[in-house]
Amino acid sequence: MTEASMSKTERRKIEELLVAQSASDGDGVRLKRVFGGGNLARFDPFLMLDEFGSNDPSDYIGGFPSHPHRGFETVTYMLEGHMEHRDHMGNVGQLMAGDVQWMKAGSGVIHSEMPKQVEGRMRGFQLWVNLPASEKMTPASYTELAAASIPQYEIDGIHVKAIAGGLTLNGVAVSGPIAGLATEPGYLDIAVGPAQALLVDVPEGHTALVYVYEGALQIGSDSYRIKAGSLARLSLTGELAIKADADTRLLILSGKPIGEPIVQRGPFVMNTADEIHQAIRDYTDGKLVAA
Repeated sequence: MTEASMSKTERRKIEELLVAQSASDGDGVRLKRVFGGGNLARFDPFLMLDEFGSNDPSDYIGGFPSHPHRGFETVTYMLEGHMEHRDHMGNVGQLMAGDVQWMKAGSGVIHSEMPKQVEGRMRGFQLWVNLPASEKMTPASYTELAAASIPQYEIDGIHVKAIAGGLTLNGVAVSGPIAGLATEPGYLDIAVGPAQALLVDVPEGHTALVYVYEGALQIGSDSYRIKAGSLARLSLTGELAIKADADTRLLILSGKPIGEPIVQRGPFVMNTADEIHQAIRDYTDGKLVAA
């Protein structure tokens, strides 16, 4: 698709540009926190995005030992490496390159994600997606998607991997296996070449985020050149127009805002401080998850 063929309707504009910051989580896992904490309402329904990646085992070998969650969903997407998921429900998942784990913590889950390698590269992302109040105390569930089961598309020479939702790219509808959720999340991993253009139809009023993890690109008529390690939060109306400046890989995240209060403390995300205090008491008393 050419730039001329993309000039028809209102374009989404960049509202905020963030640069991922070095951080540590779990048992000393070094990562880049793209966003998380602070005024989370502007990312609604998303709560956090981390990128992890290193060839040095000391950066990841500690993994994420057993820990609790309540009130939201966690999504782990592996690009390289091997992680093992275990949870209180008895699920054991082997996450390899290209695999995705989508877990609803709901009323409570206790799980771990530990590396099953002692050398080589570990690389991927973890995304947190909020749940509406009506679902925060529903039973936990776990879904594992093997790389081979995730739809992939070639659109005008652009490679698209559709993990969740249904969006339209350059006039072609793409859909992922994760669907039917209240927040209507879209999650795409896209590889685009130099000067290639992409037009994405995101539902009006839905949050749209673009995270560049390789290369560089431009969005709409904005003059910003967005480089690897940067995230753009976009306006809520119009189509999303992208032009790559180089061989580029990016994530597109979209979702329907919940519009409810967000109160977070560590691994718990609820609507009120009282609910957070109850989650902490439940975990301390061994009542966070069903026996």
